[in-house]
Amino acid sequence: MQTVRLHGLLICRDPQEAAIVAAHLPQHIELTRAEPGCISFAVDATEDLLVWTVDEEFEDAASFRAHQARVRDSVWGRATERIEREYTFDGL
Repeated sequence: MQTVRLHGLLICRDPQEAAIVAAHLPQHIELTRAEPGCISFAVDATEDLLVWTVDEEFEDAASFRAHQARVRDSVWGRATERIEREYTFDGL
């Protein structure tokens, strides 16, 4: 079984989008880390106040896809759906 890794950036256009990320991120991290198959999950601020790094690892493609489905229908997913993401994936 191959793990799935995601690495990339969450890029806000303005301080309002950054405030949305800051407001919803703690719950998003807590819920994701509690998901079955989540090995690691980190979203960290960078020196640029509009950009966060994102690093995720899941046990397999099924657990990663389940995570993606949950996120789409979550408060985080709806609140941040228009924020730019630049991600790369390994293991899919």
